[in-house]
Amino acid sequence: MKRILLRSGKSPFDVFPVEEALHQDVIATNSGNLIFSDASHKILETPGTEVVANGMRTEVAAAERINEEYDAFVVPLANAFRPSFEGSLKRLTRLIGRLRIPVVVLGIGAQAGLNYNAARLKPMEATVREFVSAVLDRSASIGVRGEFTEQYLKDLGYRDVEVIGCPSLFMYGKELTVREKAQELTAGSRIAVNGSHSAVQKQGLDQVIDRAHARYPHLTFIGQNLSDARQLHWRDLSHANAEVTAIPTHPDHPMFREDKVRVYIDPVTWIDDLRGYDFSFGSRIHGNIAALLAGTPATVLCGDSRTLELCRYFGIPHRRIDRTTPDLDPAQLYEEADFTGLTGGHLERFERFTGFLDRNGLENTFSHGDGGASFDARMRSLAFPPGIRPWNDADISSLTSRFGWLQTRITELTLDNANLKRELERGGGKPVPGSASVYRRARRVVGRPIRKALQSGKQ
Repeated sequence: MKRILLRSGKSPFDVFPVEEALHQDVIATNSGNLIFSDASHKILETPGTEVVANGMRTEVAAAERINEEYDAFVVPLANAFRPSFEGSLKRLTRLIGRLRIPVVVLGIGAQAGLNYNAARLKPMEATVREFVSAVLDRSASIGVRGEFTEQYLKDLGYRDVEVIGCPSLFMYGKELTVREKAQELTAGSRIAVNGSHSAVQKQGLDQVIDRAHARYPHLTFIGQNLSDARQLHWRDLSHANAEVTAIPTHPDHPMFREDKVRVYIDPVTWIDDLRGYDFSFGSRIHGNIAALLAGTPATVLCGDSRTLELCRYFGIPHRRIDRTTPDLDPAQLYEEADFTGLTGGHLERFERFTGFLDRNGLENTFSHGDGGASFDARMRSLAFPPGIRPWNDADISSLTSRFGWLQTRITELTLDNANLKRELERGGGKPVPGSASVYRRARRVVGRPIRKALQSGKQ
């Protein structure tokens, strides 16, 4: 049995209660990450291959164990070439540098503006070079999202670069069907809208959402950030994103009060719910890919190179967000949306993707397995929590699960403190050999008020 270690926040088969999912941040700050990691897991799982999620941990010290226990390390990435990710990229490079097994990168992207100017990436060029060189020392090529990232790496002197898009749109293999559009959207249409805090605050998406909310009573905003989820479930406003009150995930927004907001911690429920919508639009690329996987027409409002290059590669209907106006009606986007390129070119792109896997020594379920049938059957057997809704009520059932989880956490922290005290007494106030795990946990707790230790539970 071949074993693949997959960089992923969690296994698709892990079912977490909402409180625990938010506490552990299994979505790695953005639930869109799970769309492409779940797709990668499904694609790579064959009768002769076991796929194991690493929980997004980059433990350099674990390199030798990884070498002994796994046959390959597969790293699905999105916009990893960006200044804010440089520290994480460096840690990932240090880990890869110690690996002797193949390392395969799926769909990495460079983030710049809509003009494709890579000047902002110049300060991290050395970090990018070290990462790409480490990967190419252990693979035949590196898979990138689209044209901009391909040119960026070629300008740095790399030639073994392949445009493969993102694994997410290959979740169903060579099949990708988008429902035929109705004649037009009406006040009775169900519409999903998505958007980042930046798009709402700086790119005018707030005005588009407000006007759509007035026109379409069945509009639903779908957030993706961990802070969005915590605002919905806990009314936690401790994150800096809470300063953006114009986004519907904020408790002061009318869509929050009207229960017209959702955040999903599992792609399966996200995609299933979107099957019931007529249209999806907004600036979140994976929010709209989730809709397309559900067969629901969608249009992306592109705000940067990472979304633009992916839309161009896949033929996803899109519009530059800097060319939208506050009175943009989703009905106009719906009318303009043409899915011919997306569905008509899907087979060719799928074969290019599986060819990339073949050249890098990876089997896929569609060519070497059951086409994902066993994966899908196992997913259907699990009971995932529904999308997180705004906490607008105070009934007993809504309080029980939250307070029950908080009580459990308080008990755990109390035990940790007791264990720490015993270890300190044994060691005369100094660390005792073998107590490292206690100290690691204690550092996160001791010296903080309970309200900070339970920040994810603050209302």
